Amino acid sequence: MRGWIGLAIIAGIIYYFATETNKLNEPIEYVKSIFISAEKKLTSMTGTKIQRIDTKIPALKETIYERLSTIEIRELDGVFTDNESIADFKEEYCLNSKASHPVFSRENLQFICDKI
Repeated sequence: MRGWIGLAIIAGIIYYFATETNKLNEPIEYVKSIFISAEKKLTSMTGTKIQRIDTKIPALKETIYERLSTIEIRELDGVFTDNESIADFKEEYCLNSKASHPVFSRENLQFICDKI
């Protein structure tokens, strides 16, 4: 039981210094710089970069492409570049039933919102 109390006190002290003071900013930045430096060294040694490939976006585009005009397909390509841009699009156009898009027709916009 005493171990838990000591651990809780230590956690509380660390939380206080991390949130209420700037005493841990310097050590945190130092550790971040070490990780960034190691990542740069690894990249320079291997000559490659780690990239995550998302297969969901191309599959989503293919199902939607069948219905869109050429202009709408170009717009969709510009909008759906990554998961963050899809989330932004969904927030702006899909959460409001009265929203309209300057390029997509109302039916196609509803179709896109249903698919994402």
